[in-house]
Amino acid sequence: MPVIVEHVIQSLSRKGPSVELTGKIALITGATGGIGGATARLLASRGAQVIASGRDPQRGASLVKEIVEAGGVARFVSADLTEVESLRKLAAAAGDVDVLVNNAALFPIAPTAEQTVAGLDEAFAANVRAPYLLTATLAPAMVAKGAGSIINVSTMAARVGMPGLSTYSATKGALEALTRTWAAEFSPAGVRVNTVSPGPTRTDMVMTAMGEEGAAQVASTTLLKRLAAPGEIAEVIAFLASDRSGFMTGATVAVDAGRTAA
Repeated sequence: MPVIVEHVIQSLSRKGPSVELTGKIALITGATGGIGGATARLLASRGAQVIASGRDPQRGASLVKEIVEAGGVARFVSADLTEVESLRKLAAAAGDVDVLVNNAALFPIAPTAEQTVAGLDEAFAANVRAPYLLTATLAPAMVAKGAGSIINVSTMAARVGMPGLSTYSATKGALEALTRTWAAEFSPAGVRVNTVSPGPTRTDMVMTAMGEEGAAQVASTTLLKRLAAPGEIAEVIAFLASDRSGFMTGATVAVDAGRTAA
């Protein structure tokens, strides 16, 4: 089982004008990736105490250093979300959180007939089971205090058929269904649950899997004809984490350059 390595660095001073998340503790999974890292930086800049989680301690330490140098508060917890014991240790290390961003995901690309059973199981473990178990563990404390925001990161592929993405789209379709169910379960107690559904985004994971040409082809199918920057997705996540979205729950917010509207 992977051993959780925790790096804690805190800053006593805070820079920047926005403090809408001051006093909030936010756990972000997949924080060493593009969208997760952008979200960690943005939430910290708006006052949140960030718990960043990922599989790479070196990248995690670098992210925390960057946040702290900008005046934020952050710590990193290394975890492999395909392992149940690692999930349990992450939840225990995080403790009582106000915001949970279920962002970590695997991005398998394979025709349905060629998808391995091992790859299928691993994708569902990371993309469905991990957010399920984290939410099951952390949401009760939010319910007890009558407030909290859970944000699931999905994809436009959950609603748009795309060859080669059968496994990935199935996992994200499941996550969107969980958003609606969790909203029904937790929102009467004041805990909001929403999904952000990005379109093609320039992240290392996407570019490695699809290549420049493949990513450009997918981007060309959107109304804006371009890839998103990770920070553009993070802005919507930050909105859902804040009280500005206080009347939103059970929603899936498409941030896909109009692809699912066309």
